[in-house]
Amino acid sequence: MSVVGYQARNHPQQTARRGADPGVDDRAITAEDFAPLHARFSFTIDAAATAANARLPRYWTAEDDALAQSWAGERVWCNPPYSQPGLEQWVGKSWYEWNLGTGLIVMLVPANRTEQQWWQRHVEPYRDQDKSFRTEFLPGRMRFLCNGADAIKPNERPPFGCCLLIWSAP
Repeated sequence: MSVVGYQARNHPQQTARRGADPGVDDRAITAEDFAPLHARFSFTIDAAATAANARLPRYWTAEDDALAQSWAGERVWCNPPYSQPGLEQWVGKSWYEWNLGTGLIVMLVPANRTEQQWWQRHVEPYRDQDKSFRTEFLPGRMRFLCNGADAIKPNERPPFGCCLLIWSAP
């Protein structure tokens, strides 16, 4: 697949001009990709979901506002919107909740944003320094289900890989 001429649809350059496109942010990890993660981590809540794309029986929607909720006592799975309110807010919230004692947070983020300020502030200084916070770069390019779709069509793979940010007990 060539990325020549590709334009990110919810990159800060686009959202600054027109706002975020909910159709781009509302995407789901496939059940096949989620199953091994859930088997490994035993999540209790999906922190950024819709009724259509939730991967767990318990989930918070945009209306529930996971950024305003307490994550105490949860084992959190989070596939946040990559545009608004912004990855920096989600990663910052994860650090806040981790410091309050949340036992596990696993967040799926684009692996091509390592130069951005949120990564440089909240990830790079801490990643892989000890076992309580680590990054795992996933192989290949994950495919996502678009809003309302029940199958992935050809060429619906994003032009970037993904990684997991993992806060867990050492």
